[in-house]
Amino acid sequence: MEAVIRKWGNSAALRLPSAALKAAGYALEQKVELVVSRGRIVIQPSENVSYSLDNLLAGITSGNSHSEFSFGKPVGKEAL
Repeated sequence: MEAVIRKWGNSAALRLPSAALKAAGYALEQKVELVVSRGRIVIQPSENVSYSLDNLLAGITSGNSHSEFSFGKPVGKEAL
């Protein structure tokens, strides 16, 4: 299947035929990742990364946390 790269504003655009999207299992508005490798551009699905507060807090260690930092006295209506 052949396509043409065209100018779109200050960028370039590649129109993907619906048959190609369907064959690859992609959908409109789906987020994808572009990987450039060995002179090729590869389109692949973006991984859905989900974060939970528990997992994020579990990643805090004495080696990657910092001590308290003072920003000075309140100067407005900051909640204390």
